This record gives sequence, C-alpha cells and structure tokens, in this order.
Amino acid sequence: MNTQCDDDDLNSTTPCDQTVVVDNGFYDTATSDFYTLTEAVIVDNCLSITIEASGCDGNSWSMVMVDSGTVAESSPEQRYLKFVLSNDEVCLAVFTQQRSFDVTPIQIEGSNEIILNIEGFEEPITYTY
Repeated sequence: MNTQCDDDDLNSTTPCDQTVVVDNGFYDTATSDFYTLTEAVIVDNCLSITIEASGCDGNSWSMVMVDSGTVAESSPEQRYLKFVLSNDEVCLAVFTQQRSFDVTPIQIEGSNEIILNIEGFEEPITYTY
C-alpha cells in the first residue's frame, strides 16, 4: 500500500487571480470603463497588470482579460489581448489595483514564446514558456 501524498494535487491550482478568456466575439464587442494600465509583466505563467482608475475604493471593480483568439503568424507568433474594467463607482478618488491572469490557455502548440499585444499598452510583452 502506498501512503505517499500526491504532490500534483497540492500544486494543481494556479497562482494567478484569474484566467485569460479566449473569445473573439467578446473581444470584438467588449467595452471598458476608463482606466490607465501602468504596468504589465509576466511572472511564471501569470500576466500581472497594474491599473489606476477613479472610484470610491475599487472593491466593486470587475476585471477581465480577453484574448481575441487570433494568432499572428510571425516569429514569434503574436496574440492580441484586451483588458476590460467594469467600474460603477462614482467617486473622484484614484485607486491602484494589481491583478494577475493565467496565460497558459493562450500558449501555442509547437512554440515556446509568443508576443502579447495588450490594447492600450504601448509595449508588447514577450511570454516565454
């Protein structure tokens, strides 16, 4: 009888806050409330972003990172993402929040590197996996 713990079960959750949604229809029609994307970096398999937006405290904000589902055939391949903020807070204070998104669903089979183009963020981000 084997009584060893299954380490895979203990590490099966992602360290990211959310997962990137791959949906071309949503990508094309999604609208966002105003925000400023101040930082975007890859940490492990998480795209970590920092945004600033006005609000009362930012606790009611809803955030989604959506991928267009389109792959630009370049070397390395490129993907297109859009960050969507839903913010119904009507206060004039400015708050900063950090959120991370699991980008493993947008990996490309047969490749180990892609360029991420985030709408509204000037610098493309290289994701190596």
